[in-house]
Amino acid sequence: MTFTVETEQESDGRWIAEIAQIPGAMAYGATRDEAVARVQALGLRVLAERIEQGESSPEIQQVFTIAAA
Repeated sequence: MTFTVETEQESDGRWIAEIAQIPGAMAYGATRDEAVARVQALGLRVLAERIEQGESSPEIQQVFTIAAA
């Protein structure tokens, strides 16, 4: 699965970036690139936490392929 990062510039000039497929994955930045980098890092942390907690979801299952032993 490919996650889509959506961006928008706020009226105060800051940028906000969001990953719609990961609830709560939203980050601000002074520039568009900064906001995108922050939300990408946050999205990876959320997915890592889900894996550590044993959660299974279609998003995570499509990120890794487990080779046969």
